[in-house]
Amino acid sequence: MEVNVSTESIESVLKSEDKFRKNHEILFYRRQRDKAVSQYFTSYETFVLTDGGASLELCERDSQDRLSLQIRATQNGTIRVSIDELQLVKPRYQVSDVLVGELRYEPLRVEWKKEDCVCLTWGLGQYQLLAFFSPFKLEISCAGEEIVTLNPGNKLCFETLQDPARSSSNSSEGDENCCGLWKETFRQFEDIKANGPSSVGLDLSLHGFNHTYGVPEHADTLLLKDTSVSEAYRLYNLDVFGYEINSRLGLYGSVPLLLAHKPERTAGVFWLNSSETLVDVKYNTEQNEDEDEPPGKKSRISPRTDVRWISESGTIDCFILLGPTPAQVFSQYAQLTGKCRCRLYNGCARNRPLLSYQALPPLFSLGNHQCRWNYEDEADVKAVDAGFDLHGIPYDVIWLDIEHTDGKRYFTWDSKRFPNPAELQHHLMKKKRKLVVISDPHIKMDPDWSIYCEAKKGGHFVKNREGFDFEGTCWPGESCYLDFSSSKTRLWYARQFSLSKYEGSTESLFVWNDMNEPSVFNGPEQTMPKDALHHGGWEHRELHNLYGFYQHMATFEGLLTRSGGTERPFILTRSFFAGSQRLGAIWTGDNVATWEYLKISIPMLLSLSLTGIQFCGADVGGFVQDPDPELLVRWYQAGALQPFFRAHSAKMTKRREPWLFGEEVTSAIRSAVQDRYCLLPYWYTLFHQAHTAALPPIRPLWVEFPKDTSTFAVENQYMIGGALLVCPVTDPGVTEVKVLLPGSNELWYDTNTSEVHKGARSLDVPVTLTTVLVFQRGGTVVPRRTACGSCTADLQHYTITLTVALDIKGKADGFLYLDDGHSFNYRDQMQFCLRRFSMQAGRLVNSCANDKGLFVSDDKVETVVILGLKSVKRKPKLKSGAKRTSVMFEFDKKRGVLTLSGLELEICKDWEIII
Repeated sequence: MEVNVSTESIESVLKSEDKFRKNHEILFYRRQRDKAVSQYFTSYETFVLTDGGASLELCERDSQDRLSLQIRATQNGTIRVSIDELQLVKPRYQVSDVLVGELRYEPLRVEWKKEDCVCLTWGLGQYQLLAFFSPFKLEISCAGEEIVTLNPGNKLCFETLQDPARSSSNSSEGDENCCGLWKETFRQFEDIKANGPSSVGLDLSLHGFNHTYGVPEHADTLLLKDTSVSEAYRLYNLDVFGYEINSRLGLYGSVPLLLAHKPERTAGVFWLNSSETLVDVKYNTEQNEDEDEPPGKKSRISPRTDVRWISESGTIDCFILLGPTPAQVFSQYAQLTGKCRCRLYNGCARNRPLLSYQALPPLFSLGNHQCRWNYEDEADVKAVDAGFDLHGIPYDVIWLDIEHTDGKRYFTWDSKRFPNPAELQHHLMKKKRKLVVISDPHIKMDPDWSIYCEAKKGGHFVKNREGFDFEGTCWPGESCYLDFSSSKTRLWYARQFSLSKYEGSTESLFVWNDMNEPSVFNGPEQTMPKDALHHGGWEHRELHNLYGFYQHMATFEGLLTRSGGTERPFILTRSFFAGSQRLGAIWTGDNVATWEYLKISIPMLLSLSLTGIQFCGADVGGFVQDPDPELLVRWYQAGALQPFFRAHSAKMTKRREPWLFGEEVTSAIRSAVQDRYCLLPYWYTLFHQAHTAALPPIRPLWVEFPKDTSTFAVENQYMIGGALLVCPVTDPGVTEVKVLLPGSNELWYDTNTSEVHKGARSLDVPVTLTTVLVFQRGGTVVPRRTACGSCTADLQHYTITLTVALDIKGKADGFLYLDDGHSFNYRDQMQFCLRRFSMQAGRLVNSCANDKGLFVSDDKVETVVILGLKSVKRKPKLKSGAKRTSVMFEFDKKRGVLTLSGLELEICKDWEIII
């Protein structure tokens, strides 16, 4: 029997906050928080140095539990600290498939040793690691500056696995169960722990830091809050409908990466554990003795951030990313989780593997997406499609939710509503548009349905603790859940996307993975019981946060196989983990149509971007409830300035296509969407940089201005790349917005007026309903299309305008990346083009930025707009080859804007404009 959802049931879900655990109800967390400090010690006698690092044996003074510690240093400035049991009763779960490729480690060497510690160094010797023996702790420093200390408060905790028979004979069952050691009850749900208590935890101190970020996904501020008197940041993937704002409750995805920043350094801590994890943050100050100060003078006070990680199970596998710049931390993290071995193109021989990070999305996926739960039938889809054309609003993709299927059976179509799905897709294809359909991880229990029968026969379902197929409730009613942790199951699932198997599908059909936390309506916290069993006998508790990641992977492999490996897949997923950036896009889930949710979407997306999940967005307009016209306009304006741009709404809301609210609203939305499309050459270039250098397309101000402390907590405005500062309007009825323009040596140009402003100041900017606040940074070049057409495929018909914003020295620099926008030919056949535009000493030069690229583009530069010129002393001339010719120009002396038009300059050829 299918599950039907009414407005009343949705509201009841919104109010049922007590279904989710608070910190005090998470027993493994409470055990560690309440426990007295542990006293682990080691000795130099257990120290072993190998080519791959160093190892030590740790022993807990009271319990005598013995652990194995490994210390390794990668070649890119990362320290890996791994702790496991020395003598295993049984193996503990270790995360697979997140770290991609074999890590290369530097040889460690002993710099000196004392009775109570040993000092290790590596590489050029700028970094040192001190291992203290009793009590055990690790200190990592650079050039004498202490960066991070591990186990400074002796809070290392490692609950060793026990033999169930021996444990039950040696202890009181009542005492153990009240602590949740072997059995735990939450509401009506009982969790049987076959391996007993297995939690792990570690504390760290980050010295000199009092700003930390990351550990998404939470509907909270960009800057992490001090949790010493509040809830910890919970990393546990959950289906939280209409989630609470300013909360540290775990949402749909988890990335256990924390970044710390101060003017001199950025550092990161990556905690590779896929079980439920909580992160505590405490901001402190510490006294540093200064040897140069006279006796009796007060010691210097400096900030310190203490971080504590506590996970329910698994091992400790902790990576310290030493930076020191933000870009280097992004690269260090991406080399762990984002790299795909492929034949790429930055000067390497074609058969030499090169690393790529964020998946390079197909160009259409950066366009405007239109979604609703649900478009009713084929006629409805065609009418909405025609509406965009009628009202001159570009879009690329229309989406179908669960109602398009035959009774919530994925890979099927409702024969009454969608009798000719292939014809519908061809109708869209004629306009160069795409269709996306939903595919959830639950499979309807129907013995007459071939996919259910195949999956059951093939052993592809998760099991319950008794070893039978796990059964839970979701949209189709009673369902079984695919075990994507099994490579065999992923392969089977991938084959379901073949054109021959998925009837009614075409090569223009793409996929949306939803409900993959996984969502189980009748499960504890509306998810899968932790004692369910996966491939290899692993309990669900061990890999819960990986479940959606594995479905995303299987879907990616399915679409990749469907095209024979030639076309870039596009898949949106709700649930994610570290490494999901290799596979596609994510969004922030079931938000609400209020101004507060629009406002919180910005720090949520910035947090995701900082932690590698860079192709991200929020449902424009809010998924539930009805936005008023002003809110809808402001949300479109904000969404058009974010990486993934999709409008989405629930079926119990009023229809909200952009033309349903009157011409003023339609016009404002049209303008925002058209501006998005014109800016796509710049967006696509930024995703190329994310793909090759791990630089996030949107980034907090502090990433670009790391020494400017006024930017460290800013979350209402951000940078798109290094060139554009944006400040979406997120409050109703405002006529003026305050914008921070950072950088004492910076110039900022209002893209609406070309007016120039000096940096290191706040600016009060008047706004109307149509105002979108974007400032171009001096010293940058931004490429745009002169018009946009009806979809991304039309962009190639329009020429390019370069906007050159001069800095205080009269210089500017920028790039443009081009390829075919859809295939892997950029990778396999070097079919790409990367151009550099550089302005200095009155000369704008277009040159090749990578001579390995073979892609020949027909694109031409029609117009160049130069901002910040004080005067034009001669007629501008074009130099191409040996020829010099005059060009048409217009100079607005009052605004300092020089416009060169009618150029028709080929992008792929070198040329120079002399001013």
